[in-house]
Amino acid sequence: MTTQLAVMPGADSPMPNAAHQFARLLDPAFLADAGWDAEQLLLRPPAEHPQLGRRPCVVSECGAPSSRAGQLCTPCSVRHRASGLAMEEFTAIPHRHRRAGVGRCVVADCPRPWKTSGDPLCNTHSNQRAYSLRIPLEEFVQHPRVAALPSFGPCLVASCLRDAMGAYGYCQAHATRFRLVRAGSGFDEQRWRATEPSVAEANMVSFRGLAPLVIPELLFGLQQRVRSGARTKQDELKQVCDGLRADQVWSVLDYTGSWPASPSRTLFDHFVKHIRRARLSPEREVAKDVWDMFVFGHGGRLDFRGLSQPWLRAATKRWAADDIPHRRGSNVTGVVQAKIRQLERVSESLRAHRDDSGAHPAALGRIDIEHHLHRLAFLNSQGELSDFSRIRACRELKWVLQQMRSLGLTRPGQPLTGLPEQFALTSRDMPDELQGDEAGRDLPADVMGTLCSSLEIVGAMRPEARTAIELIIDTGRRPDEICELPWDCLSRDPGGKHVLTYHNSKNHRQRRLPIPDATAALIAEQQTTVRMKFSDTPLAKLKLLPSPRSNPYGRKAISSSALGDLHREWVAALPAIQTVTTVVIDGERTTQTVEFDKTRIFLYAYRHTYAQRHADAGVGIDVLCELMDHENMDTTRGYYQVGHERRREAVDKVARMQFDRHGNRIWRETEQILDSERLRHGLGEVAVPYGRCSEPTNVQAGGGHCPIRFRCLGCEHFSSDISYLPDLEAYLADLLRNRERIASMTTADEWAKVEAMPSQKEIDRVRRLIRSIKQDLASLTEVEHTQIRDAITVVRRTRQVVLGIPGIRRPLPDLRPERSA
Repeated sequence: MTTQLAVMPGADSPMPNAAHQFARLLDPAFLADAGWDAEQLLLRPPAEHPQLGRRPCVVSECGAPSSRAGQLCTPCSVRHRASGLAMEEFTAIPHRHRRAGVGRCVVADCPRPWKTSGDPLCNTHSNQRAYSLRIPLEEFVQHPRVAALPSFGPCLVASCLRDAMGAYGYCQAHATRFRLVRAGSGFDEQRWRATEPSVAEANMVSFRGLAPLVIPELLFGLQQRVRSGARTKQDELKQVCDGLRADQVWSVLDYTGSWPASPSRTLFDHFVKHIRRARLSPEREVAKDVWDMFVFGHGGRLDFRGLSQPWLRAATKRWAADDIPHRRGSNVTGVVQAKIRQLERVSESLRAHRDDSGAHPAALGRIDIEHHLHRLAFLNSQGELSDFSRIRACRELKWVLQQMRSLGLTRPGQPLTGLPEQFALTSRDMPDELQGDEAGRDLPADVMGTLCSSLEIVGAMRPEARTAIELIIDTGRRPDEICELPWDCLSRDPGGKHVLTYHNSKNHRQRRLPIPDATAALIAEQQTTVRMKFSDTPLAKLKLLPSPRSNPYGRKAISSSALGDLHREWVAALPAIQTVTTVVIDGERTTQTVEFDKTRIFLYAYRHTYAQRHADAGVGIDVLCELMDHENMDTTRGYYQVGHERRREAVDKVARMQFDRHGNRIWRETEQILDSERLRHGLGEVAVPYGRCSEPTNVQAGGGHCPIRFRCLGCEHFSSDISYLPDLEAYLADLLRNRERIASMTTADEWAKVEAMPSQKEIDRVRRLIRSIKQDLASLTEVEHTQIRDAITVVRRTRQVVLGIPGIRRPLPDLRPERSA
């Protein structure tokens, strides 16, 4: 059967060309699954259809369509509320539902419809039994005087499927309606027949009486909704059909009436959208001032109406048509519209300062570019344009103008004919780049701890959202990369370790990321949950984080925008988040507990936090660049610049708790001295064991020009600070342990034991130094103690290793210590 035959009653049915075109767009499999009856022009969706069907009421023996899948029909729902019974008890009580519809007269071979289910005879036979023979029904149907009668034909109402009850030509329901409306003045019976709705029946929508083009248009719109996963209620579809029939429109796009209910209006708008898109083509779309990006394979619209100069608008359209096919990702429309916005600023600038409003491209020059740059600078100074937006405006305008010229749009006959070479931006026009655009937006460890401990709240709101947020925190991937994870995203490398397979949305390539066992367990749990919910969907088409809306098969992933909205709602609902920070009061640096700005907590901040953790832990810049999928290593380098600033701040804190070789506190008050301490850290702060050496010759030689090497505690150039406390304690324990071992030896000569025996003076000095450091540490407040401890962690993490001992990179801080590995 062809698609045309599947839509209309027969191959010879009159169908306009547009109807033929829409009929060819219909999938016969969709029509069969949806229950389309081409001969009767009826849609009878099966109860099990996930988007069109209505499952039967769960009450025993009822069987009526339920109002919601797996629940009660409307009458049973009313009875249940009135009964006060539990759902299980109520549904077990049998209840037969009175079914709408008309059957045939029970007299053999009589084609006429019955009066009612209680009197299953047509009008003539019912009168014959009641007034002539006066016998029971069982005897009546067998009586020799009872014979089949000819049909009166179908009901004359175009939408109706029923047969007429009598010679007047209407079924019983429409005959009743006809008697009610014919008394009105100016009644047009022919129009009433053409526009009157059909009699409502469960699981049936009548397309009868609609124009030949409207039928395939509605079926196409319905098909597209089913493909998108949207659910369509039969009552709303019937209201749309009745409204289009009442206006007798030739196309859905011709309808100009209103809808009594919002759901019907929304459904109609969806149909209009799909029908319009079916008529689109790239060739026709590029001539418009607003492009529907669906025809180019993307979502949303491109708007060129902000470009008032015809030549600029035409050139921008030519550039956009060339640029769109070279882009990929989920936000192509937004990216291109942002560049069009920069051209709109140029258009506004030309209108503002030129007498001709910029109508003639050949009259433009460098002065117009300068006016535009001045305008951007002014908007920036007034706070209407951020520093980053100003930089982007200049950068993108420069690039787009170059692209237009490379497309030949300045040649004769083209939109930019005569545009001078001076109408362009140079490298000197670019504002200074901001440093560390991505870096520096990570979240403090205490804030991350608070968020991770509150994840159960978002889990109660939406379980798949909690899993998505946890995966972003654990892996540092972009939100859209996590949202689009396929079900089968977890694998193992040759060494048996867990690996996450994902699609790099920016570079458009498959990637593999090593992940810890706890993250792998989280993914495995989500896989089990999703598989149980969508057991019939092939694994290759299943998403790890399926959208809860319009997604009956689990093939559509939760969108990053929806996840972002839910994340903002969750963060906003949390109580105030406190963090410890350093502030300057009256020139003195002190630590305080302050409220953290929640606007800094967004999904992408978890990616910045992940990158900063690895940079602070000493991961090589080339490794981190690859790990973060950065196209440019300069982006990665920003995280190390942030790490440098934090080390500088940590040195400030540690330098205030310095001690000489005798354990006396060395006070560093001035910023000048602190700057020298920072410089010394940068030149090799651990050139000597357990502290620093300030002797110039030895520092210049990298710690290799000291005549009393390994006896630094006896030198006046030696100093230590609180960050060396663990090393000093370990060294003291080693000295005491060696002293005991040497004293107990019986196989060594006495002179050898004396030479090897640790000095009591050295032991006393180490003890005194440790005691002084601990006493100062004990005098700190709890907040100061926390700040010093964090500073020590930063300083020790980045400290150079001396004495030829190989260094081992410190492990990453665990944001979720409560989870098992």
